[in-house]
Amino acid sequence: MTVSALMNTYGERTTTLTKGDGAYVWDSEGKRYLDALSGIAVCGLGYNHPAVTRAICEQAEKLIHCSNLYLIEPQQALGALLVKLSGMDKVFFSNSGAEANEAALKIARKYGQSKGISNPEVITTVSSFHGRTMATLSATGNDKVKAGFEPLVEGFTHVTYNDLEAIRKASTANTVAVMVEPIQGEGGVNVPASDYLNQLRALCDEKGWLLILDEIQTGNGRTGKFFAYQHNGILPDVVTTAKGLGNGVPIGACLAQGQAAEVLQPGNHGSTYGGNPLVCNAALAATQALIDEQLIERAASLGNSMLEAFKTALTNTAIVKDIRGKGLMIGIELSKPCGELVAAAKEKNLLINVTAGNTVRLLPPLIISDAQASEIVSTVVDLILELQ
Repeated sequence: MTVSALMNTYGERTTTLTKGDGAYVWDSEGKRYLDALSGIAVCGLGYNHPAVTRAICEQAEKLIHCSNLYLIEPQQALGALLVKLSGMDKVFFSNSGAEANEAALKIARKYGQSKGISNPEVITTVSSFHGRTMATLSATGNDKVKAGFEPLVEGFTHVTYNDLEAIRKASTANTVAVMVEPIQGEGGVNVPASDYLNQLRALCDEKGWLLILDEIQTGNGRTGKFFAYQHNGILPDVVTTAKGLGNGVPIGACLAQGQAAEVLQPGNHGSTYGGNPLVCNAALAATQALIDEQLIERAASLGNSMLEAFKTALTNTAIVKDIRGKGLMIGIELSKPCGELVAAAKEKNLLINVTAGNTVRLLPPLIISDAQASEIVSTVVDLILELQ
């Protein structure tokens, strides 16, 4: 067996994926899998979507990169579309979700400094995941992923998710922002109370704090709205996204409105690759396809149907603790660790994920058919029943 030249950051991997089309991928042995994970919420349009492929090819023939020292037409067009869809005012493009969150945290700190707070603090939540850079790792509320990387960046306080009173109690004179995921993804597809974001918005308004929403995983139509906060009829001060934005090309975005949109000025922040012509043209095509093909609305209706189907089949199953989600972001929490279901599903030609140790996480492409959705439900139900 050939020894890999890659660092062992992902553990043992035995399957090599070589191509994809629609909601399916194939491995090097020719075996086909139905993908219920979308590259961890990235390929919302599935694989080999013609509009995205065409946009990449056309832009590659013209200009792949020119740096942000110059105006970039696809970047301007994508920015305008995202501002329109989000209700925000300005956008900064990065290469990843972690970098988008870094930009959001820099906005929070500089906002605090402008108010005379020399040691700005940001409140985040337990079981959150905001990235693996040093600042976003420090913001993350998961000790396991932070172990061994101390000392961490100071200025973060972690409180219980979905608990407004915990935020009030943890706040200090140095608090400048609250940063949460509308639905915790890596933490186990944790869905808060329906008015949680509304309460956060009101509290931040009361205290003069920024409300930062990490929509790296929930954005781009995944929950049945372009952004999850739109279910609540509010606007955050800052919202970040990545994953599904480019349908596979590496791009992230930090959007802001009001005072937050004016915090970063020339020289405060930048990126060599962020928002280059190639990734922006691909993301522009992907975002337009979500709209043109009405996939956001379909995510809402199909996700609801899948959720109800799971509840009907598994509600009286002793091993099942909870079934939750919104749109095509579904979690099935079991009463014991269930990591072995990933390999078991692969044997049945289905790709799934287990997060937080005991929660089956489903993030299928938004383009899946009714038949494919039914196949995902029936296969996962069978796997869980076999696990009892």
